[in-house]
Amino acid sequence: MKAVILAGGLGKRLRPFTQIIPKPLLPVGESSVLEIQVLSLRKYGFDEIYIATNYLADYVEALLGDGQRMGVRLHFSKEDKPLGTCGPVLLLKDIITTPFILMNGDILTTLRFDDLYEYGLNLDAELIVVTKEIVAPFSFGKVVVDGNYIAEVEEKPDLRLEILAGIYLMKPSVLDLIPPDTYYGIDSLIKQMLAAGLKVGRYLTTDYWLDIGEVHNYEEAQSAYNDHFKSLKSTPEE
Repeated sequence: MKAVILAGGLGKRLRPFTQIIPKPLLPVGESSVLEIQVLSLRKYGFDEIYIATNYLADYVEALLGDGQRMGVRLHFSKEDKPLGTCGPVLLLKDIITTPFILMNGDILTTLRFDDLYEYGLNLDAELIVVTKEIVAPFSFGKVVVDGNYIAEVEEKPDLRLEILAGIYLMKPSVLDLIPPDTYYGIDSLIKQMLAAGLKVGRYLTTDYWLDIGEVHNYEEAQSAYNDHFKSLKSTPEE
Protein backbone atom coordinates (compact mmCIF):
# COMPACT_ATOMS: atom_id res chain seq x y z
CA MET A 1 0.00 0.00 0.00
CA LYS A 2 1.11 3.53 -0.74
CA ALA A 3 1.24 6.80 1.17
CA VAL A 4 2.34 10.37 0.53
CA ILE A 5 3.80 12.60 3.24
CA LEU A 6 3.86 16.36 2.67
CA ALA A 7 7.25 17.46 3.98
CA GLY A 8 7.86 20.73 2.16
CA GLY A 9 6.57 23.31 4.63
CA LEU A 10 8.71 26.15 5.98
CA GLY A 11 7.67 25.65 9.60
CA LYS A 12 7.65 29.40 10.28
CA ARG A 13 5.83 29.04 13.61
CA LEU A 14 8.60 26.79 14.91
CA ARG A 15 11.47 29.16 14.23
CA PRO A 16 14.29 29.37 15.18
CA PHE A 17 14.32 25.53 15.24
CA THR A 18 13.32 25.26 11.57
CA GLN A 19 15.82 27.79 10.23
CA ILE A 20 18.38 24.98 10.04
CA ILE A 21 16.29 21.80 10.29
CA PRO A 22 13.10 21.26 8.25
CA LYS A 23 10.08 20.74 10.51
CA PRO A 24 9.54 17.06 9.60
CA LEU A 25 13.12 16.27 10.66
CA LEU A 26 12.94 17.94 14.07
CA PRO A 27 14.12 15.43 16.68
CA VAL A 28 11.45 13.76 18.78
CA GLY A 29 12.84 11.44 21.42
CA GLU A 30 15.35 9.18 19.71
CA SER A 31 13.83 9.74 16.29
CA SER A 32 12.35 12.53 14.16
CA VAL A 33 8.82 13.49 13.19
CA LEU A 34 9.17 12.11 9.67
CA GLU A 35 10.81 8.85 10.75
CA ILE A 36 8.02 8.26 13.27
CA GLN A 37 5.46 8.81 10.51
CA VAL A 38 7.21 6.39 8.17
CA LEU A 39 7.49 3.72 10.87
CA SER A 40 3.86 4.22 11.88
CA LEU A 41 2.74 3.74 8.28
CA ARG A 42 4.93 0.67 7.89
CA LYS A 43 3.46 -0.82 11.04
CA TYR A 44 0.10 -0.99 9.26
CA GLY A 45 1.31 -2.31 5.93
CA PHE A 46 2.27 0.82 3.98
CA ASP A 47 5.62 -0.06 2.47
CA GLU A 48 5.86 2.38 -0.45
CA ILE A 49 5.99 5.97 0.72
CA TYR A 50 6.46 9.16 -1.29
CA ILE A 51 7.93 12.21 0.43
CA ALA A 52 6.87 15.51 -1.17
CA THR A 53 9.59 18.07 -0.44
CA ASN A 54 10.49 21.70 -1.03
CA TYR A 55 12.26 23.51 1.82
CA LEU A 56 15.69 21.92 2.55
CA ALA A 57 14.72 19.04 0.26
CA ASP A 58 18.26 17.71 -0.15
CA TYR A 59 18.65 17.52 3.61
CA VAL A 60 15.46 15.48 3.94
CA GLU A 61 16.49 13.03 1.24
CA ALA A 62 20.05 12.64 2.53
CA LEU A 63 18.89 11.89 6.06
CA LEU A 64 16.20 9.37 5.15
CA GLY A 65 17.83 7.63 2.21
CA ASP A 66 15.96 4.96 0.30
CA GLY A 67 14.04 3.75 3.35
CA GLN A 68 15.73 0.35 3.53
CA ARG A 69 16.79 0.76 7.16
CA MET A 70 13.14 1.39 8.06
CA GLY A 71 11.81 -1.51 6.03
CA VAL A 72 10.08 0.57 3.35
CA ARG A 73 10.72 2.00 -0.10
CA LEU A 74 11.03 5.76 -0.03
CA HIS A 75 10.64 8.01 -3.06
CA PHE A 76 11.11 11.78 -3.15
CA SER A 77 9.21 14.33 -5.19
CA LYS A 78 10.48 17.91 -5.12
CA GLU A 79 8.25 20.84 -6.04
CA ASP A 80 9.93 23.79 -7.74
CA LYS A 81 7.61 26.25 -6.00
CA PRO A 82 5.12 25.99 -3.11
CA LEU A 83 2.03 24.13 -4.29
CA GLY A 84 0.01 23.86 -1.08
CA THR A 85 -1.33 20.60 0.32
CA CYS A 86 -2.79 19.28 -2.95
CA GLY A 87 -0.48 20.60 -5.66
CA PRO A 88 2.47 18.34 -4.75
CA VAL A 89 0.29 15.24 -5.07
CA LEU A 90 -0.47 16.11 -8.68
CA LEU A 91 3.23 15.64 -9.48
CA LEU A 92 2.72 11.95 -8.65
CA LYS A 93 -0.40 11.47 -10.77
CA ASP A 94 1.24 9.15 -13.30
CA ILE A 95 2.97 7.12 -10.58
CA ILE A 96 0.26 6.50 -7.99
CA THR A 97 -2.70 4.81 -9.67
CA THR A 98 -4.31 3.20 -6.60
CA PRO A 99 -5.91 4.71 -3.47
CA PHE A 100 -3.34 6.16 -1.10
CA ILE A 101 -2.95 7.83 2.28
CA LEU A 102 -2.00 11.52 2.25
CA MET A 103 -0.77 13.18 5.43
CA ASN A 104 0.87 16.38 6.55
CA GLY A 105 4.50 16.08 7.60
CA ASP A 106 3.91 17.57 11.05
CA ILE A 107 1.39 15.10 12.46
CA LEU A 108 2.04 12.46 15.12
CA THR A 109 -0.72 9.92 15.59
CA THR A 110 -1.42 6.34 16.66
CA LEU A 111 -4.15 6.08 14.01
CA ARG A 112 -4.55 2.61 12.53
CA PHE A 113 -3.88 3.49 8.91
CA ASP A 114 -5.00 0.08 7.70
CA ASP A 115 -8.45 0.59 9.23
CA LEU A 116 -8.71 3.99 7.52
CA TYR A 117 -7.68 2.43 4.22
CA GLU A 118 -10.21 -0.40 4.45
CA TYR A 119 -12.94 2.01 5.54
CA GLY A 120 -12.20 4.32 2.62
CA LEU A 121 -12.19 1.54 0.03
CA ASN A 122 -15.69 0.52 1.08
CA LEU A 123 -17.10 4.05 1.27
CA ASP A 124 -18.84 5.70 -1.67
CA ALA A 125 -16.51 8.72 -1.74
CA GLU A 126 -13.38 9.55 -3.68
CA LEU A 127 -11.88 11.55 -0.79
CA ILE A 128 -12.05 10.54 2.86
CA VAL A 129 -11.06 13.14 5.45
CA VAL A 130 -9.80 12.11 8.89
CA THR A 131 -11.26 14.34 11.60
CA LYS A 132 -10.50 14.76 15.28
CA GLU A 133 -12.60 16.22 18.07
CA ILE A 134 -10.70 18.89 19.96
CA VAL A 135 -11.84 20.02 23.40
CA ALA A 136 -10.78 23.56 24.28
CA PRO A 137 -11.49 25.25 27.63
CA PHE A 138 -13.59 28.41 27.48
CA SER A 139 -12.62 31.21 29.86
CA PHE A 140 -16.03 32.83 30.33
CA GLY A 141 -19.43 31.83 31.65
CA LYS A 142 -21.93 31.10 28.88
CA VAL A 143 -25.21 32.98 29.26
CA VAL A 144 -28.52 31.69 27.92
CA VAL A 145 -31.16 34.42 27.75
CA ASP A 146 -34.93 34.59 27.51
CA GLY A 147 -35.74 38.07 26.23
CA ASN A 148 -34.42 40.55 28.77
CA TYR A 149 -33.84 37.91 31.45
CA ILE A 150 -31.11 35.38 32.23
CA ALA A 151 -32.44 31.87 31.82
CA GLU A 152 -29.26 29.94 32.55
CA VAL A 153 -25.55 30.35 33.19
CA GLU A 154 -23.10 27.62 32.24
CA GLU A 155 -19.79 28.27 33.95
CA LYS A 156 -16.80 28.08 31.61
CA PRO A 157 -18.03 25.30 29.31
CA ASP A 158 -15.61 23.35 27.16
CA LEU A 159 -15.73 24.05 23.44
CA ARG A 160 -15.86 20.92 21.28
CA LEU A 161 -14.79 21.28 17.67
CA GLU A 162 -14.34 18.63 15.00
CA ILE A 163 -11.33 19.57 12.91
CA LEU A 164 -9.41 18.37 9.87
CA ALA A 165 -6.66 16.10 11.18
CA GLY A 166 -4.30 16.54 8.22
CA ILE A 167 -4.72 12.91 7.09
CA TYR A 168 -6.71 11.76 4.06
CA LEU A 169 -7.45 8.78 1.87
CA MET A 170 -7.46 9.78 -1.79
CA LYS A 171 -8.66 7.76 -4.72
CA PRO A 172 -6.93 8.45 -8.07
CA SER A 173 -9.92 10.19 -9.69
CA VAL A 174 -9.56 13.07 -7.18
CA LEU A 175 -6.31 14.08 -8.86
CA ASP A 176 -8.24 15.14 -11.96
CA LEU A 177 -9.81 17.94 -9.89
CA ILE A 178 -6.52 19.55 -8.85
CA PRO A 179 -5.34 22.38 -11.13
CA PRO A 180 -1.77 21.89 -12.44
CA ASP A 181 1.16 24.05 -11.41
CA THR A 182 -1.01 25.95 -8.93
CA TYR A 183 -0.91 26.56 -5.19
CA TYR A 184 -3.94 24.57 -4.11
CA GLY A 185 -4.94 23.47 -0.62
CA ILE A 186 -6.97 20.55 0.62
CA ASP A 187 -9.61 22.93 1.95
CA SER A 188 -10.10 24.29 -1.58
CA LEU A 189 -10.42 20.75 -2.91
CA ILE A 190 -13.05 19.84 -0.33
CA LYS A 191 -15.06 22.98 -1.09
CA GLN A 192 -14.79 22.34 -4.83
CA MET A 193 -16.03 18.77 -4.42
CA LEU A 194 -18.95 19.77 -2.20
CA ALA A 195 -19.95 22.55 -4.60
CA ALA A 196 -19.97 20.01 -7.42
CA GLY A 197 -22.16 17.64 -5.44
CA LEU A 198 -19.39 15.09 -4.94
CA LYS A 199 -19.29 13.07 -1.74
CA VAL A 200 -16.50 13.69 0.77
CA GLY A 201 -16.15 10.97 3.39
CA ARG A 202 -15.43 11.48 7.08
CA TYR A 203 -13.39 9.25 9.38
CA LEU A 204 -13.51 10.43 12.99
CA THR A 205 -10.49 9.19 14.93
CA THR A 206 -10.28 8.83 18.68
CA ASP A 207 -6.61 7.83 18.55
CA TYR A 208 -3.78 9.95 19.87
CA TRP A 209 -3.15 12.89 17.54
CA LEU A 210 -0.83 15.87 17.70
CA ASP A 211 -0.16 18.67 15.21
CA ILE A 212 3.38 19.94 15.80
CA GLY A 213 2.69 23.45 14.61
CA GLU A 214 4.03 25.60 17.44
CA VAL A 215 6.72 25.44 20.10
CA HIS A 216 4.41 24.22 22.87
CA ASN A 217 3.17 21.41 20.58
CA TYR A 218 6.76 20.39 19.89
CA GLU A 219 7.43 20.23 23.60
CA GLU A 220 4.38 17.97 24.01
CA ALA A 221 5.75 15.69 21.29
CA GLN A 222 8.76 14.87 23.43
CA SER A 223 6.51 13.39 26.12
CA ALA A 224 4.31 11.70 23.53
CA TYR A 225 7.32 9.86 22.12
CA ASN A 226 7.81 7.79 25.27
CA ASP A 227 4.10 7.11 25.66
CA HIS A 228 3.22 6.20 22.08
CA PHE A 229 6.13 5.88 19.65
CA LYS A 230 9.26 4.63 21.39
CA SER A 231 8.35 1.02 20.64
CA LEU A 232 8.44 1.56 16.86
CA LYS A 233 11.32 -0.40 15.34
CA SER A 234 13.69 0.94 12.69
CA THR A 235 13.69 -2.32 10.74
CA PRO A 236 11.38 -5.33 10.73
CA GLU A 237 14.22 -7.55 11.92
CA GLU A 238 14.93 -5.56 15.10
